[in-house]
Order: sequence, then C-alpha cells, then structure tokens
Amino acid sequence: MTPNAASPSAGPSGPSRRSFLASTAVATAAVAGGMPLLAACGGGQEGSKDGTTSGKAAEKLLPTFVASSVVVPDLPSKNGSSAGFTKAIDLGALKTSVPKKLGGGSQLKIMAPMWGSPPSNDNPYYTAVNEAVGVKVTWQNQDGNTYDEKLGAVLASSDLPDVVVVPGWNLNGKIPSAINAKFADLGPYLSGDKVKAYPNLAAVPTDAWQRSIFGGQLRAVPMPASYVTNIVPFYRKDIFDAKGYELPKTADEFLAWAKEATDARAKVWACDDLKWTAFNIYGVLNGSDKALWWDLRDGKLVNRIETDEYLEALEWMRKLYSADVVHPDAKAVKGDASNRFTAGQSLVFNGDISYWYASTAEQRIQKTGFEMGAFDIFAPDGGAPTLWATQPAGIFTFVNKKASKQQIKDFLALANFCAAPYGTKEYMLSVYGVEGTDYTLKDGLPTKTTKGNNEVFGAYDYTGDPASYLAHPTSPRSPSSRSSGSSAWEPSPRSPPSTA
Repeated sequence: MTPNAASPSAGPSGPSRRSFLASTAVATAAVAGGMPLLAACGGGQEGSKDGTTSGKAAEKLLPTFVASSVVVPDLPSKNGSSAGFTKAIDLGALKTSVPKKLGGGSQLKIMAPMWGSPPSNDNPYYTAVNEAVGVKVTWQNQDGNTYDEKLGAVLASSDLPDVVVVPGWNLNGKIPSAINAKFADLGPYLSGDKVKAYPNLAAVPTDAWQRSIFGGQLRAVPMPASYVTNIVPFYRKDIFDAKGYELPKTADEFLAWAKEATDARAKVWACDDLKWTAFNIYGVLNGSDKALWWDLRDGKLVNRIETDEYLEALEWMRKLYSADVVHPDAKAVKGDASNRFTAGQSLVFNGDISYWYASTAEQRIQKTGFEMGAFDIFAPDGGAPTLWATQPAGIFTFVNKKASKQQIKDFLALANFCAAPYGTKEYMLSVYGVEGTDYTLKDGLPTKTTKGNNEVFGAYDYTGDPASYLAHPTSPRSPSSRSSGSSAWEPSPRSPPSTA
C-alpha cells in the first residue's frame, strides 16, 4: 500500500478542482495514484472462516458493472477520484433513470444515524419518495453521535428493524459478527447479471461492492466514496478577512495564529478538535478501516500507532489543547462542532466536504455575511503533504435476515431509485425533495427552503447512492451566488466524516 503523495505538478488536465475542494494538495491526491487497496475485507468480519473474500470467490458474488450513460460527467472519474460536473444541468431537460415504479408496496422500518433533529415520518419529502418508489418507509432515526451504542444494543436484541444503516467507523467489536448472523444475503438478487434489474445499482463501482462482502456473502448496499479523503479543514473566511488573519502554512504557524486568535472572554477559540486534520498534515496512515491501519515497511507490517507520524500528530494536538486554543466543548466531547463554527465560537473545524455547501446554504438564510473557506492541507514544514487513499465505500445498509423476499426487492427498488445519477428526475426528488415545499427555483437553480434544510437530509441518501461525484458549477463562494443569494445546483449534505 502506497500513499497518494501530492505534488504541485500532479493532477488532471482541464478545469481545476480547486473550486470544488479549495485544496490543490487534496485534489491532486485524487488522481496521483488511487488504487484498490484490499479485496473485500468486509470491515474485519469476525465469525467468518477466512475473514476475507477475494479473488475468484469475490468475483462470483459481485454485481456486474454496467456504467450509466444517462448523464455523462464533464470530468470522468480517474483512479478512484470523484467524477465532476462543471456546469448546471437544465432542469427542464432532466433525464429519467427509473422509467417505472419497481416497489411492491412493502412496509420497511429503517434505522439510520442522524446528525440533527429528525423530521416527522409524514413530512412531504418522505411521502413523495415513498410514493415514487412504491414502498412505505418508516424511519427510526438515531443520534449519530451515540449511534454505535444504539447499534450495539439493537444488534444484540431480537427486535431488529427491517433495514439497518451501519457506518464503517462503527464496524468494531462484536458488530461485524452480528452482521454476519443477522443480515440477509443479497447475492441472489444482485450478484452477476442479476443486478441489471436495478440499473442504477449496476453502475455502482465494483470496488464499493467489494467492501460490502461480509462473512463470505454480499450483505450490504454501499455508499460509494472517492479514494480522496473527505475531511476538510474549514475556516471562517469572513472573520479571517475582517481580522486580517493570514492563512497558516505550517504546523508551527497554525499554533502561533491560534494563540493570537483565541479570546476566551469573548467566547472565541481558534479551533475545534482537529484530530482528523492533524493526521492528514502529518501523513498518518488512514484509519477509516482496520485494514488501513497497517503498512509494509522494510519487509515488516507496521501499525499506524507505531509510526513516528502518528506520535507527531498527537504531539501537535497536545500543543493545541495545552495552549487552550481548542473550544472547551470539544475538550468535553459534547455538542456539535459545526454549530460552534457557524456561531463564530470556533474559527476552524474539520468536517466532511459536504458541510461546505450545506452550512453556507443554511447560514445564508440567516446571516448575510457568513462565508467559509478551506485550508490547503500542508505538511508540517509547509511542503506537500502525504495523503493516504481512503476506502471506496464507508457506509453500508443491510436488510434483516427475517425480511420477506418482497421486502428485500422493495428495498432494492428504493436503493436503485436513490442511486440515480446527478441530473435526473429521481436525483432531484431524493436530494432536493418536493418543489415549492422543500426547494424553490432561483435563477433556474434549486434552492432549499428552511423546511427543505430541516427535512431533506440523513435519510434516503443512505438507501442508495450513485458513484462518487462533485457538482459545484456555482459554488457558494462565487460572485453570482453572493449577489443573488441563491444556493448552487449541488448535492445535499451526505454524511458526517468517518474517523480518520
């Protein structure tokens, strides 16, 4: 396993992805050498005979890949990077990827993590998607911050929902063995050419499906991901501009700036917990999956906690905490980092890239001057960082082994609908909700309403996703967005970041 080491000259030809990620280092990591890492470890599954399913054994289980031709991206995926769209798609010419209703009317109880207040199950968004697919979903949303505790308790009980979402970062302890024991084999419905009954699922990359093999069976529908780290160090650009702060370019510069910017009396701290960013700055082996904690160095397997990089990252974090520049709620591990950030109590926090659009769109409704940016990820001395490829799937959705065949088929119908590509009618409904209720059109672009921001998230994005993509033709930082106040034609927030 080798790192994707970014260099100034690396990167794709064509339009810069800086407008997508605002980081040349991260952008070049996407194409500098992304590659399949391990064959279907299934989250370190306990209880299976071998622990892995690879090679010919895995090939028999995996769905046939059939690329979607419904909408063609402007920047195709390369070596595991996200596909890119650089211009808005005409909403009057949206494509159709699911020509007929595939659901048979089954009732499905789905348990999923949610970072926010759960909406009622009879809201217009849920109702519209259920009707379009032909299912009756009841959501059992759980607090994402304590989801591992709830998940463990539910899997240990006999009262299991019909469908359960399991983030990759929760695949610890006895959860993998419980997965093997309690969730259905989806192979009879998806392996080989069987997946062609669900064209949008057939277009999900094979690498993502490989990660969905648990205990020697294809048990999950994956949420595909790019090999590029999704962790972004965000900063309050509006406050930086007002204060005249320069963006730090080394680890020492960041600490010096943090001491200057912190004013506890005014309830302003430089940053929240920056563990994930620290690991990226110091080139620590990826930690989103147990298999990625290891590297072969000088003929010996080395765990990431044995490396100098790991210790150096922890030492830098210790300095931040010792200097009292980290928000006290982060020290106490309570509350929401993104809320502290938007409130101006912390000026830097690390989060999933989806927060960039989601927070900007939400705050623009409430505040006129809010603006967030992202640091370039730098090496400790300010050089090019070493970034390690992440897994091609990080969240998995399982079906109860006791579910009926019709329930399984209806879940797959739902997954197929929600995996519709960007630029389709199905995408518009699953990502934006109901026009006039969850979003309105401004300058030809869909703009979430307050109701849409509060209800269209953390649900159907777990039950099916297309291959990883970026679509920011009018980013929140562009002049047109600022002047019109409209949000961009972009994907809605997906999920909080996995642990790094």
